[in-house]
Amino acid sequence: MRIKRIAAWQVDLPLHEGSYKWSGGKSVLVFDSTVVAVETDAGITGYGEVCPLGPAYLPAYAAGVRAGLKELAPKLIGEDPTQLGRLNRTMDAALKGHPYVKSAVDVACWDILGKQANMPVCALLGGRYGDDFHLYRAISQEAPDAMAANVAGYRAEGYRRFQLKVGGDPDTDIARIKAVAAVLQPGDRLVADANTGWLQHEAIRVSKAVRDVDVYIEQPCYTYEECRAVRRQIDQPFVLDEVIDGIDMLMRAHADGAADVVNLKISKLGGLTRTKQLRDLCVSLGIGMTLEDSWGGDIVTAAIAHIAHSTPTEFLFSSTDFNSYVTRSVADGAPHRKNGRLAAPLAPGLGCTPKLAEFGAPAVDVC
Repeated sequence: MRIKRIAAWQVDLPLHEGSYKWSGGKSVLVFDSTVVAVETDAGITGYGEVCPLGPAYLPAYAAGVRAGLKELAPKLIGEDPTQLGRLNRTMDAALKGHPYVKSAVDVACWDILGKQANMPVCALLGGRYGDDFHLYRAISQEAPDAMAANVAGYRAEGYRRFQLKVGGDPDTDIARIKAVAAVLQPGDRLVADANTGWLQHEAIRVSKAVRDVDVYIEQPCYTYEECRAVRRQIDQPFVLDEVIDGIDMLMRAHADGAADVVNLKISKLGGLTRTKQLRDLCVSLGIGMTLEDSWGGDIVTAAIAHIAHSTPTEFLFSSTDFNSYVTRSVADGAPHRKNGRLAAPLAPGLGCTPKLAEFGAPAVDVC
């Protein structure tokens, strides 16, 4: 089996809440996603998706996905899409860095492998643990009372894990955490996610001010060294996210005792192949994980569902369902939440098929 064509479409994903806000005044109104198709000479086509969280979150941006694919795709024509390790080495040789560009291609090739094997991707990634798994709900940054009301609303929908967007004014963030904690019930989990928005002294101050709250502190500062210093001076369990971009940083964090939980984002790592590699290492090291991505629609949600559902339950801290945040469906067969939980599709491959007829002409088309 050989790759004969790679095509990509730009797709807008509007938000149910109108906007999504996080630290530093950053916000997005409409997400710019890219859906990728990898066609083979065996008549099997695989699909992937990548959607950066705007251009100011990670070193990734939406137009860069398409520009990178124009550079990368010609080097992949004629390659075997089922040889995932070899394919990733080929992509790395053809394009240094830019893992987010490679992510949707890698996911699409897992989709092909699953279809060829007549197995869901989660079975190929390690097996299916349980009937479903729990999700977190990200709570966009607003005034304390508004965030508490949003948490109460999502709790009524079945969510029990909440990722509170903080990283702003320390006094306001203290009020946000305490207001939200007041509406939670036993068994709920609260994460205060600063998305690198605090200075070191601010992170320590906020953490000590909410010492009486059952809350995880996530990625308070921009650098790993700052986060490690904060971790050593506070009492709460600690999550690293943005700085975990490969095995080297994961191993460093483990050696330093710098995190209790790490977030693994598929596109930040370059696809399911590399995410599985770090996931399996975390299991061996005894590290809890959130399996997710930067953002996305139905296809990203399906990919997240497969890697999360194939993770041993005791190591899966949380996961997410980005297709519930947006107003547009881009694929049939995608998983959807039920009572704050999600299950990977049982159909071969990712189990979903994009609505290509709605997308117009491809932005990238290489054969």
